[in-house]
Amino acid sequence: MTFFAAAFALVLSVLLWGLGFAWLATPRRWRMLWPLFIAPCGVALQMGVVWVGVHTPLAGTDAYAPAAWSVPLLLLALAVWRGGRAGWTSLRRYSGVAAVMLATLLLLADAMSSASRRLTSFSLGSCDAADYAAGARVLKEFAASDRGGFLGLTEVVRIMSVDNFVDYWIRLNHFAPSALAALSGSLLGYEPYQIISLLGGVLLVLGVPMAFLMARSALRMRQAGALAVAGVYGFSPLLWYAVAHVALSQLVAAIALALITWSGVMLWRGTVGWRRAVMFAPLLATGYALVLGAYNFMIVFCLLPVAAYAVGWTIWSGRYARILRWFAAMAAPLALAAALMPERVAGLVERFLLLRQYDFGWRIPALSPEGWMGMVGGVLLQGYAPWVRWTLSVFVVLAFLLAVVAAFRRRRDTGFLALCLTVPVLAGYVILLLQARSQGTNASYDAYKLLAAFYPVVLPGLGLALATLTPKVSLRSGLLAVFALGLLGANVVGSWRFAERLRNPPYLVDRGLAALQLVEQRPEVTSINLRINDFWMRFWAHSFLLRKPHYFPSHTYEARLNTELRGEWDLIGGLITITLPPGEVPVPSERPFSLIPQQSDFAIRARIGEGWYEREQIPRANTRWRWTTGDAELVIDNLQSRPLDIGFRFQARSLVSRELEVWVDGRRRRTAQIGTDLAWIEVPSVRIAPGTTTVELRSPTAPTFAGPNDRRPLGFAAYGIEVKVLRDPDPGGE
Repeated sequence: MTFFAAAFALVLSVLLWGLGFAWLATPRRWRMLWPLFIAPCGVALQMGVVWVGVHTPLAGTDAYAPAAWSVPLLLLALAVWRGGRAGWTSLRRYSGVAAVMLATLLLLADAMSSASRRLTSFSLGSCDAADYAAGARVLKEFAASDRGGFLGLTEVVRIMSVDNFVDYWIRLNHFAPSALAALSGSLLGYEPYQIISLLGGVLLVLGVPMAFLMARSALRMRQAGALAVAGVYGFSPLLWYAVAHVALSQLVAAIALALITWSGVMLWRGTVGWRRAVMFAPLLATGYALVLGAYNFMIVFCLLPVAAYAVGWTIWSGRYARILRWFAAMAAPLALAAALMPERVAGLVERFLLLRQYDFGWRIPALSPEGWMGMVGGVLLQGYAPWVRWTLSVFVVLAFLLAVVAAFRRRRDTGFLALCLTVPVLAGYVILLLQARSQGTNASYDAYKLLAAFYPVVLPGLGLALATLTPKVSLRSGLLAVFALGLLGANVVGSWRFAERLRNPPYLVDRGLAALQLVEQRPEVTSINLRINDFWMRFWAHSFLLRKPHYFPSHTYEARLNTELRGEWDLIGGLITITLPPGEVPVPSERPFSLIPQQSDFAIRARIGEGWYEREQIPRANTRWRWTTGDAELVIDNLQSRPLDIGFRFQARSLVSRELEVWVDGRRRRTAQIGTDLAWIEVPSVRIAPGTTTVELRSPTAPTFAGPNDRRPLGFAAYGIEVKVLRDPDPGGE
């Protein structure tokens, strides 16, 4: 029940923070909608408190979280005093939205609880979880002036105008998600690594009311149709993909962009004057602040759909003075948000330069129209079979066009708004896909991010056919119900695939990885070289070791530059662990890591050489292994000026029993027997000369095949390799 309890605690915390703020910020005429603004207001208020806190001398949210509760409680008291008690009756109107949120949250929490018995984070491929966790630790435990440990390593962290890790999060990186994780961790007693993945699911759930708001209020859908749109949003594979890869900023941006778009539409409908501008200023400023805090570069595009709507109507009507007043009303809250978050605005140019300099992300399959509505064939967002895909695409496009025509007949404003909410964003999506195809870049990743960030805006427009869906019994209502159920069913199936995949994720913060927190507490470990090839492990090791200076052998991410390895200790992680003689390592380390003091007279390094397949694993069981292709290599670096005697232990198995031969310098030195059952195999020591030595692992038995579905030639599977340095020379070590 750990994940369920944490999920509900996180959601309820945000909603409690947003109650009073939402009532006070909602314009009086739209007061009945105030429950739909609780989520974005709660997210923005929590982020805002951390933003203020980081500009004080206080040592992170741990120092001021208890006092921070006074902010939402005071706002709630003020809201009740100003008549908020009457607003509680409005909550019952949105029981359907609450039901969608609950169903989404339960499925997400169930999948995550199946992946791990304890609260932790995982991913289907991206390493962003560790990056957000590092930022959350900075905001949770450190003051902005701290420059100890990794935080002040200028030569490692320097990027653009930033030369320390704290400013990197304030100015350039995605501040909002890490701020939420930091404050939530301090308020509820969680560490960032425990809730980063879960926070993605929580942000998806908190976006459901915004999709409903756009459908019900902006596009004037009936209750049933708007609930169908909210259901599709909650179970959309496009957004579950973001949760599975821990893409938190786009989920925050989605909430913000829907809030800005709705406010802009409502501001346009009616007399655009200063009174109306003041009414919408709090919600607009909230949305702008969230965009700046999450995806600050998207502030340039955040008005794309609603500006198309206002400009289009202006061209149609010829009332140009109105558009100037509208733009002024939209710009004033933006100026306020920018004034409150000047570092985020100042970092905009640098952020765009970074986007041009680096080809961020990975390639994501192109979505055709049916994919835009969440109908995809798997967790990679690949399409269905071609004939199914194009049949559904034609159906989706025809349904949308017919709905727009019907909307124009009923109310021209609604049909035109649906076009403006969809066409500009989808045009940008297609342009980025064409760029990816022509230039061979990861622009498809940018295309996906654009669509996903605007999804609560685009989805209601694409689902305009559901506008007149009602529970009444009629042929029209029956056809619409079939369409709604089919669309919702396809999305539920897609989200279920993600849930099944999340039950056994390829990347997980296991006990061995989390144990690196103990290394950070040891005063004798002064500085560390992160000699870890696996990106997931390396990023999390960085997150767990922020209080220690640490250095990277290769450039892996923003603000983690490769530099001279000046650490006094080597942290080695992966298949190989190194054991020095008793008394040489005062700091214990847990598999799959070894912590080696460079000043030791027995210090060595070891790594995988040629002849190995990629790592395979069962994360929940904390089990990893690598198969050899047949003969394989280990590379040993003897850092001493004298030979050392090295022993080996292999935790291994083979498909058939085979003899393992250890060759050094072209000579067979040792032999051992590997059976079909997993077991530890001891290999007597061999002598390793100073410098680099390649140890060959050979077998006279030919590689075998696992079966018809795996045609790789396989030698043996190593689940762990322990390299032991002996203190006393072994007489048989030669």
